[in-house]
This record gives sequence, structure tokens and C-alpha cells, in this order.
Amino acid sequence: SPALSPSPSKAPTNYCITLQSNGHKPFFVGAQTKPLTAVVDEASGGERLRGRRHLFPTPTISPTPPSSVAQIHRRRAASRIRDFVVDSTPSYGVYKSNGYLKVSCNGGLNQMRAAICDMVTIARYLNLTLVIPELDKTSFWADPSDFGDIFNVNHFINSLRDEVKIVKSLPKKFSRKIHTEPFSMPPVSWSSEKYYLKQILPLIRKHKVIHFNRTDARLANNGLPLRLQRFRCRVNYEALRFTPEIEALGDKLISILRRSGFFVVLHLRYEMDMLSFSGCTHGCSDKETEELTRMRYAFPWWKEKEIVSEKKRLDGLCPLTPEETALVLQALGFKGDTLIYIASGGIYGGERRLAALRTSYPKIVRKEMLLSADELRPFQNHSTQMAALDYLVSVASDVFVPTYDGNMAKVVEGHRRYTGFRRTIVLDRRELVELLDLLRDGKLSWDQFSVAVKEVHKNRTGQPTPRKVIPGRPKDEDYFYANPQECMGPPRSSNIESRKSDI
Repeated sequence: SPALSPSPSKAPTNYCITLQSNGHKPFFVGAQTKPLTAVVDEASGGERLRGRRHLFPTPTISPTPPSSVAQIHRRRAASRIRDFVVDSTPSYGVYKSNGYLKVSCNGGLNQMRAAICDMVTIARYLNLTLVIPELDKTSFWADPSDFGDIFNVNHFINSLRDEVKIVKSLPKKFSRKIHTEPFSMPPVSWSSEKYYLKQILPLIRKHKVIHFNRTDARLANNGLPLRLQRFRCRVNYEALRFTPEIEALGDKLISILRRSGFFVVLHLRYEMDMLSFSGCTHGCSDKETEELTRMRYAFPWWKEKEIVSEKKRLDGLCPLTPEETALVLQALGFKGDTLIYIASGGIYGGERRLAALRTSYPKIVRKEMLLSADELRPFQNHSTQMAALDYLVSVASDVFVPTYDGNMAKVVEGHRRYTGFRRTIVLDRRELVELLDLLRDGKLSWDQFSVAVKEVHKNRTGQPTPRKVIPGRPKDEDYFYANPQECMGPPRSSNIESRKSDI
């Protein structure tokens, strides 16, 4: 058989997803129940006894936005069926591992977050023991943070222990092998589960340890078995929690913003690295354009060097500038007294480039304005940890508006869908650039511009929609983590205060 069979000597209890009726509102709940479920898995060649989650009809999510992402987890835990509650932590799965999987994640926080979910899913599918992932320390951000500096390691291990064995390091017997490095390779991007079963599992059986040295987008968006798609969600939304320190400070940020009531998070992706990488220099001076070009050539792993900025902009492939963003927010109907939290690193050009946005929206804040220097000091020079704070605020906001569809925009959009289809305005930059240029050239009045912007975005506010599938072009289709439709129930009415926006 393709995999070792489990030891049947100890039958673990089964960890389930079930439904609880709370009047007319069902919830996600978990309970440990018996008897044990036998599961057929391709990687085990037959039945495998393990703690498993039943796939009941997907429950809907309560639409009331909690004050923090941490409270989402706490409220779900509190909504278990009391007659069956034994312990919130799933029991250990009983099985023999096919080998060890080491992974080195590449990219920023949210690229790594999605990759971790994929790697855990692959480990579960192939019956592997996963070593706590290594995080990228060599990219542009040069953040020295380890997994445990960002994520709650013990919760990560314990919350998945009915499905995947996760260890903090390889056993000593492997480290004693002098001059022997684990077999290392990058798996093929956008691969199905069959690739891992047929190509990777034999390598693991041969080498016992395999190291994936790249992890971005290594699992397909579509075509995977339903149980694997839902397991990706379980890892992302239940197992991956930030450290208590990050969550506590994130909760404080959210509480401060909530005192003013309604607030919008603007993911203003106008940092130097983004502009240099993309070659988008619209609105920049000649000196700034030269600086961004030099930076792009200085990073050899940024493959695209010769870029025509205006062509890219007209194709909708550039982030909106702060000046363009101000016009778009006004056209969408956001009033001048709207509280806007900017989730981003340093804006290229500093306050000079934010002037138009601040003029239109004086109540613009950042975490550095809401927290003391002492509170932020432990996170300074750790861009990934700072991004984690922005992530928490973004998920909890009343409206989330990203100006570019990068990894953070996509992963936050998916998280907000999962927690109740909360409003995310996905900007159509190609249409917007055309409208903005017509407005600039006097070919559209302000009223015509505003009506057109609203019309373009009336169906781009995070409502339920099928993922777009493009066979053979996975980069161009909808990203799984932006719209994990397999994990969500039907929508509920939004509680967003419509007075702030006409959308």
C-alpha cells in the first residue's frame, strides 16, 4: 500500500464539526464524540483510523463583527454543544508517519501564512510529520522573526494534533548524520494533490526527510477534494493564531478604533518595495523613478527589470496612488469624517504623498499614532510582526479597501468572507485608471465619475460569488485564500452603517 497503516491499538476520539441551533442562527462548534470514524485516504492505501472532522452541511456565520479576531475564536469555542463537551483540544491521531517534511517559507507575512496552510495540508494528506516551518529572513524585509515570534506555536501544534503530527525540530538521529543535508527541492507551483501523491511521496519514502525550499502557491486553487479544501481553512482560521503579545496589542488597536464607531481600513500598498518591484512610477518624480529602478536591478530574484510603467498602469497592474485613492473613496461615497486606518509600511514619498488623502479625510490614523512608543518597541525592526497587527485590524474593520491585490489583500479578503462576508471593496484598477484619466482630462464631470465608480464596484464588495476558474492559468484565476467558498455558508445581511458609503 502507498502508506503505512496506523496502529489500531489505541482508538482516538473523533473531533467533529457539527451544528448547534441558537434560535435560528447556527454556529461552528466542535465536540469530541465517539465512535471513531474510519477514513479512506489515498496516501494510506485504505482505511486509516484517526481523529477526523465530519463534514456536515456548512453552517452560516453570525454577521455581528466581533471586536477582535481573537474574540472570533473565543466565541466559537463558547458555542459548543454542552451535552458533548469533553475538551476543546482535539485528541491525538494514532498513526505511523511516512517521514518528515521541512519547509522554508518565502515572502512576506501573508504569502507565508497561505504557504503554511498548504504545507500542513500536504503533510496531512501524505501522512507526514511536519517540522515547524522556517520563515523567510533573506527577502527585502530582512525580518529575523521565527515562527514562534509571530504565531502561537503550542496552539498550532495542539489544535491540529488529531490530523497532523507537528514537531519543533527533527529528531536527533537525523541531525547526527554528518555532512548530510535533507533532500531539498521546490515543489511544482499550483500542483494538485495527485502530484504530491505520485511524485513527492516516493521521494519521502526514499529519503525519510524532504525539505521544500520554496512554498509560495504550491497547491492548486481548485480541483482538490472537498475535505482538503476545508482542512486548508481549518489551518488558516483556527490553527494559525498570532502570539498572545501580538493579539493583545491588536485587540487594543481595535478597541481604540471602535470607540469612534465605524472605521475603514485602507491597505495603501504604496511602499518603496512595491513600486520598485512592479515598476509603477505614476506620480513619482524623475529622481524617484531612478531610485526605484536602481532598487529593482539590485535584487536579482526580482526577474522583471525592463518595465513600462504607464502601460502597466493602464492594464490595471499598478497600485493606486494616494491621490487617486482619495478620489476613489470620495466617489464611492465615504464621507470626509470617516475614520480611516492605514495598514501599510512607510508610504513612499512620506507625508508629501499623503497630503491629498489627508485633506479629503483628516481622520487618518496609523498604529504609530494610536500606540505609544513603548508599546511598539518590541515590534520595531520586525516588519512581519508589524504586519500581523495590521492584519488583525484589517479583519476586524467595518470596511476593508486594498489599493492593490497583493497577498495581504487577498488573504484578508478571504478571512473577512469566512467570518461573515464582511465588506471588502475589491477595486477594479483597470476601470478606475480609465475613469480617473477621463476625470483629469475634463471628459467626465464629478457626478459622472462618481456614478461610474459606484456602478463598477456594485458587485465587488465581498459578497458571495463563485471562484473564477481558468484551466491552465492558475495565476489568473481567483485565489483560494481570497474566496474559500468550500468553507462558507450562505450570506447574512450586513450591519455596515450605510450612511458612510453608498455601496
